[in-house]
Amino acid sequence: MTRTIVSISIAVALAAGMSLNALPAAAHGTHQPVLGSRSTPILKIGKLSFRDLDRNAKLTPYEDWRLSAKARATDLLSRMSLEQKAGLLVHGTLPTSGTGYDLARLGPLAADRHITTFITRLTAGPAQLAAANNSVQELAERQPLGIPAVISTDPRNGFSVTEGQTVSRVGVTAMPDAIGQGAAGDPALTRRLADIVRQEYRAVGITEGLSPQADLATEPRWTRIDGTFGSDPQNVRRQVQAYVEGLQNGSDGLGSRSVATVTKHWVGYGAQENGYDSHYYYGRYATFPGSAFATHIVPYLGAFDADTAGIMPTYSILKDLVYKGTTVPQVGAGFNSYLLKDLLRGRYGFDGVIVSDWGITGDCPQQCRDNRPPSSFIGPWGVGMPWGTEDLTVVQRFALSINAGVDQIGGSDVPANVVAAVGQGLLSTARVNQAAHRVLTQKFQLGLFENPYVSPEAATRIAGNPDFQAVGDKAQAASLTLLTNRAGLLPAKRKKTTRVYAYGLDPVALRDRGLTPVTNPADADLTIVRLTDPRGGADLTGLDFTGAEPDYRALQAAADAGVPTVAVPKLNRPLILTDVVDRADAVLANYGVSDEVLLETIFGERAPGGRLPFELPSSTRAVEAQKADVPDDSMAPLFTRGYGLTYPRGRH
Repeated sequence: MTRTIVSISIAVALAAGMSLNALPAAAHGTHQPVLGSRSTPILKIGKLSFRDLDRNAKLTPYEDWRLSAKARATDLLSRMSLEQKAGLLVHGTLPTSGTGYDLARLGPLAADRHITTFITRLTAGPAQLAAANNSVQELAERQPLGIPAVISTDPRNGFSVTEGQTVSRVGVTAMPDAIGQGAAGDPALTRRLADIVRQEYRAVGITEGLSPQADLATEPRWTRIDGTFGSDPQNVRRQVQAYVEGLQNGSDGLGSRSVATVTKHWVGYGAQENGYDSHYYYGRYATFPGSAFATHIVPYLGAFDADTAGIMPTYSILKDLVYKGTTVPQVGAGFNSYLLKDLLRGRYGFDGVIVSDWGITGDCPQQCRDNRPPSSFIGPWGVGMPWGTEDLTVVQRFALSINAGVDQIGGSDVPANVVAAVGQGLLSTARVNQAAHRVLTQKFQLGLFENPYVSPEAATRIAGNPDFQAVGDKAQAASLTLLTNRAGLLPAKRKKTTRVYAYGLDPVALRDRGLTPVTNPADADLTIVRLTDPRGGADLTGLDFTGAEPDYRALQAAADAGVPTVAVPKLNRPLILTDVVDRADAVLANYGVSDEVLLETIFGERAPGGRLPFELPSSTRAVEAQKADVPDDSMAPLFTRGYGLTYPRGRH
């Protein structure tokens, strides 16, 4: 209560033009933070130091780290032009060049367009990434008000790499994808993994994670299930809360050691019609034939309990949904005032930053509307997912989205659209100020105004260090889910196994264990076959193997040879494994696992600890008959959610 009163006092004093010295002494902190500057002068006031970000040789209130983040944001906002505020309302993309950024292209985005939030998709080692992110902060520091950049990222610690969804893992701790953390079923472990991600992100200069996915995996054909924690709403709620707490370094909001989380995709994205991808026009609907929309809200309660900094709305239109007597507008969630204002802000009291998903204000002409997988959703028209607003102009979409509750337009580097919306009377300056204040407040909370820089040498020491990787390896084994183990094949007997046929594994990993790789299954004592998601059918949503896939043919060859066979399917989605279980002696499902941890588990040095985070259907017919919004409702599932075998750990 005292902290709240003090913050209000400061804000009122600043608005009234009072001197900060007139405020009660209790309002001032006295702990000197570490300052980091490349071009900004340092002010000395007594024994304390401050960055002179506006270079006026005086302590401007927003430079005073003794004040609350909200008071500092209020002061800074009062000094900004509409164009500068508009720059806060877009979330751009850092242009890459080799192992760094293209500063020639980035310069105008910072200097002329005043953009201070960017996503990085740079794939580089920790030292290179840290140095590159420092270069962004140096550029931001040279701007008139010295507003630091928030640099965000999609997940980059897992084993799945998908355009626009994840980043290739380089030099950081390898851990199972989110769905594997759901399979491990241990929120404390998830919190520890997220804490590792936090430390690695901060070490390389990343301060915002576009994660976790709080989507509920209810439509088995949906291709983003690997980013979720599964299908059970209460289990997912606990996992989401643990992840947010780990990444934000606690559950009481952002601090100087936090990474801001953007929990996504509010709400119902896991109920995609026929499992279609809503990056495409044909996949723009989520559907609720089982009247289970409320179930999809449950995981977000964990994010709210942990005080998530951000929320990202889904692309999808919630098709013909009526919820609690309200007909939900038939526009994507990023334009949907009912979902954002009435539910998210009103019913659930969320007051953080709402970041739209990427490209919702872009155009989708007829060529875009006709486009389907396997073609990329990015085309000659650019990127556009303006579902339900296709006939509006870009400026109108900006206004509609921001008025609906979005604070920051994801994937845009054209803040002039915000200025134009204000000029055309479509958007009020009061709403711009509200959104900009939220964005600025989080920058202050993250400590970036004191020191946005990182040490490339420290980044190398921290990211992917052996202690972190030991936790990542533990999590990989804890997620491995043993579905069948005919005649106790696993753990394999090392003394009886010297020659191994391993499809999808690096032969070096076998040799490192003293095993002999062979190329013919018939010559092996044991065969191990990794299986990938078949992504079958014209729309790449099929869950069963046709028999034509190279990895499945390898499994069939092993079975035909009569050699003990371990199938290792990667469950990015709830695959139909009926024809795998029939052929393999043991089925050990994974959600991202290294060859080393996999072999350690197969040979009993680790024990598989996972339980299915969703049911596995028995047939395509059962999948087609289930309801997209209802968890685990297919007919006669091959394995139910929560199923998993194990065996004792120990060398065999």
